[in-house]
Amino acid sequence: VQQWAVSFGKEIAALSAKYSGAKLLQKKYKDIEGAVKIEEVDGEELVKKFAEEMEEMLGRKMKSVKKLAEAAEDADLVHEYNETLQFDYFNSLLINTVDEDGNPIPLGGEFPLERNEHFNKLPVNTQQSNIQVPTNVYNQPDILNGVYMSEALNDIFVDNFQKDPTLTWQYFGSSTGFFRLYPIQWTPDENGVVTFDCRNRNYIQAATSPKDVIIVVDVSGSMKGLRLTIAKHTINTILDTLGENDFVNIIAYSDYVRYVEPCFKGILVQADLDNREHFKLLIDELHVRGEGKVKNAMKESFKILNEVQGQGSLCNQAIMLITDGAMEDFQDVFQEFNWPDRRVRVFTYLIGREMTFAENVKWIACNNKYYTHVSTLADVQENVMEYLHVLSRPMVINHDHDIIWTEAYMDSVLFNTQAQSLLMMTSVAMPVFSKKEETLSHGILLGVVGTDVALRELMRLAPRYKVS
Repeated sequence: VQQWAVSFGKEIAALSAKYSGAKLLQKKYKDIEGAVKIEEVDGEELVKKFAEEMEEMLGRKMKSVKKLAEAAEDADLVHEYNETLQFDYFNSLLINTVDEDGNPIPLGGEFPLERNEHFNKLPVNTQQSNIQVPTNVYNQPDILNGVYMSEALNDIFVDNFQKDPTLTWQYFGSSTGFFRLYPIQWTPDENGVVTFDCRNRNYIQAATSPKDVIIVVDVSGSMKGLRLTIAKHTINTILDTLGENDFVNIIAYSDYVRYVEPCFKGILVQADLDNREHFKLLIDELHVRGEGKVKNAMKESFKILNEVQGQGSLCNQAIMLITDGAMEDFQDVFQEFNWPDRRVRVFTYLIGREMTFAENVKWIACNNKYYTHVSTLADVQENVMEYLHVLSRPMVINHDHDIIWTEAYMDSVLFNTQAQSLLMMTSVAMPVFSKKEETLSHGILLGVVGTDVALRELMRLAPRYKVS
């Protein structure tokens, strides 16, 4: 009874407080009742206004990106390549770092950083961009010349931000691998390593037209050990180069041909994030056995691409063959399915240090213009990136400056805390081409410019109190 009395007393107290609060709200309402009126909201008109405001906001982002693309192309046009160029720049990993004597280290120097509310309270410099270079990319002449040329973008970054304070990160991702980023400093992982490569990010979708890709991987007994590890890493890297505008499937072969996902037999599926991650899980489970018979796997791949009819990207088509060698001669497969038009490009990745039965694989390269030897895990990134340059050439030669909006994603790369990494983003990106007369026929892609757009900026245009 005593416990019940205490509990009942608490309920009475809570009701009393609630009643008192209600009376207070009622009194406040009566004080302003004369000034309050109820208006009917036209839902269609409200949505139309939101759409117009959103279109205006996104238009400003695209205008900023176009200015960056024009500035980069103009800067490259007047830049003369210098093999012996010596040039200091702000390396994101080295800024504000000193040696034992307290002197700034090379590529470091004083780089003022201030926490900024707009940039999630991260320390930034809104007057100067800096350069991020992956650990596997070296400070070679191509990098130095590209960094020197892209200095011209710094003033555009600042000007864009002054004209549109809602902008977040702006960047230039070079085809050589360096990343000019404004206005944030890059943070390495706990081992001081930078594995992030801008060519695996929004660079991909803006650098090539939509594509249909069949990945064909050898899982015969000769692929055991390190070779299979390299093959899996190659597949995952290829998957990372795909976006939601692309379509993909993966076939494994040994004595027989099988789809790594049986539910996707004979079709192409959209290379969105869910499907890419699903494929990666399946690839991790691959194991080797039997003898490698590639002929039937190639036939199956061509059939999928030839019979796609209304599915897929209906643009570029490619087969990625990953193997340590081929014993079969399959010229007749190419004659039946791909000659004389050569509509499907075949990219060959020969895996392993020892090249056994490599001649048939090289024959594919001679007839399809692409062959690479991947002997170590460190070779994978650069070799996979090369195919993007091949597929981008028609777009580059035609000078198609398509603006690409990416799918929404959580950017766990730019942010080093869980709360910040949960920030949903989309990105607008645009390719940058060489306009030099001597390179126009070669189709030289310099890189991609872009900016990230936080989805919260879009949500602010449609506040809940207006739509609930």
